[in-house]
Amino acid sequence: MSRTIKLEKYRNIGIIAHIDAGKTTTTERILFFTGSLHKMGEVHEGTAFMDYMDQERERGITITSAATTCYWQGHQINIIDTPGHVDFTAEVQRSLRVLDGAVAVFCAVAGVEPQSETVWRQADQFNVPRIVYINKMDRIGADFYKALLSIKETFHARPVPLYIPVGSSEDFSGIIDLIEMKYIKYIDTEESENYLIEHIPLSMKQEAEEKRNQMIEAIAENNDSILEKYLGNEQIEITELYEAIRESVIHSKFLPVTCGSSFKNKGVQELLNSIVRYLPSPIDRGTVTGFSPEDSEILLERKPSEEEPFSGLAFKVLTDVYVGRLTFVRIYSGKLKVGDMIYNPTEGKRERVQKILRMQANRRDELTECLAGDIVAIPGLKFTKTGDTICIQENQVLFEKISFLEPVINQSVEAKSTSDQQKMLEALARLADEDPTFKFVNDQESGQLIISGVGELHLDIIVDRLKREFSVQTRVGKPQVAYRETVLKSAIHEYEFEKQIGTKNQYARVKVEIRPSEKSIGNSVKMSDNSNKLQAVLMNALLESAKSSLAVGPIAGYPMVDIEVEILDVGTREGETTDIACKVAVSNAVREAIAKANPSLLEPIFAVEAIAPMEYIGDVIADINSRKGRIEEITQKGSSQGVKASVPLSQMFGYVTKLRSMTQGRGSYTMIFSHYEPTDA
Repeated sequence: MSRTIKLEKYRNIGIIAHIDAGKTTTTERILFFTGSLHKMGEVHEGTAFMDYMDQERERGITITSAATTCYWQGHQINIIDTPGHVDFTAEVQRSLRVLDGAVAVFCAVAGVEPQSETVWRQADQFNVPRIVYINKMDRIGADFYKALLSIKETFHARPVPLYIPVGSSEDFSGIIDLIEMKYIKYIDTEESENYLIEHIPLSMKQEAEEKRNQMIEAIAENNDSILEKYLGNEQIEITELYEAIRESVIHSKFLPVTCGSSFKNKGVQELLNSIVRYLPSPIDRGTVTGFSPEDSEILLERKPSEEEPFSGLAFKVLTDVYVGRLTFVRIYSGKLKVGDMIYNPTEGKRERVQKILRMQANRRDELTECLAGDIVAIPGLKFTKTGDTICIQENQVLFEKISFLEPVINQSVEAKSTSDQQKMLEALARLADEDPTFKFVNDQESGQLIISGVGELHLDIIVDRLKREFSVQTRVGKPQVAYRETVLKSAIHEYEFEKQIGTKNQYARVKVEIRPSEKSIGNSVKMSDNSNKLQAVLMNALLESAKSSLAVGPIAGYPMVDIEVEILDVGTREGETTDIACKVAVSNAVREAIAKANPSLLEPIFAVEAIAPMEYIGDVIADINSRKGRIEEITQKGSSQGVKASVPLSQMFGYVTKLRSMTQGRGSYTMIFSHYEPTDA
């Protein structure tokens, strides 16, 4: 199969934003105007095509990132609509890892919101070029320039409007294209041709000319040929401006800004034009760097071409009702056909490709082949997990894995009937396979099954999916905090182990030092120079046992974090020192040293931002203080105010109900894990 659309006309993009900024509605309109949908669905009615899960339709939020493909002006656009709720940021993270560009959607009333900052940082992490779409210009309180200012101040970025609105709120009638200097006037209709091209209104003429000059100045700063023409008062061709803007976007020099109202079908075509004009293709993003599975020091490159050896990254695993386990893959190089054998260097396993699917949300089209630049789903891969590389065994490469947030909330769960117990375990295993931020484990002390996630809503959705998708009725306990333990000072302890086991004497003497390390960098175990002359088998036994000794803390049995263990000295006897003796000695030495190093219980602290009308803000602050929160900043949010605070997670259960009752349903909040710190208890 040869390409029907050239690779330079591919756009692999994500729609990213804070919850309720209009991501899914924007995607629905994009699919309608490109002809992929014949009838637009609505999020608030539970009919959105991209929100296909029952839980998404009931709550009016996106939970899992959905992939779809559409076509505009001879370009293929692969879109991933990502969640906005903080509990599902892992979905955004793994999507951005494989995308070439993104559309950042902001509400014209609220501007930058807390979760906007989170997804923006994730896009920065993966160096994803962006364009900005300021949505909801029809809403009361919409302010285009105030939203621009919030983007500039929050992200220290340079937003450059390519379109400006004519009117706002109920008077929003259209937009002015600053490049072609024309007025796009919208007609209230659901037809694809829902606008007229007119001359710019006289009342807007001066503003449009000023904004156009500012736009050209911003472009000229990053393009020498435009600068020469601008300074020489020469005519600048429209195509030159398009090319210069595209170059600036690809190199993240500035942010082109469009605007509209997706719900009212205004501005979506111009957003589509901006996507194909300015966001990069796989060729613009260039080669992808990985390394050799045998030696991480050897860097390998893969060019975005079907002539290269096949390689791809599995960025998402999904359990589909009809086809079972689906693995979403971004193809970076080469081609893949149905029936090909692929190799997973992470797992060291080979698998055969039985089918290749192009996903349209939860619909699917079968392909016989996929090429570099494609985003596809492959059913039936047993060993490939999220973040794994797939390639051909004869020409292996390993791409960097994706790191995710650790779970911070626990909840006990049990099947209502004994017959459902095994079914529940199988369902949980499939859900954990899908979601890297969800884990489950059997508590050895209580005998309970504990599920762990990143938020209350996250666990609520898991339990709901158990019931609906897997027909498992459950009983759940109250959410519990996932504490950690650490030490607050250094301590040294020496332990000597000598015991006769059978006919053989076992001996080892180990001296260790325990000390706190920097926050959030994990644990480390090392040998001092004095101990490096040991046999490899004994050294490995010491390091492995010392590390595993940190899995259970002395206070309440929680995992220990941010600790350095150094093995200072090891005493041996010829013929008596074995790996077992070393393991026992170092394990006891570490445990005793921890007891002397002032062990402490750590609790997760969350960064919370509560937004409420000004008349309720005093009550909101008082309530946060009562929850042991530290108020850090109070900001103005239009007619409302925002309170930023650090609050222990243990104090935040049920907060949404309290906030709504305090503010008569007008308050909202976001919270995201910040760090661990010693608890007061």
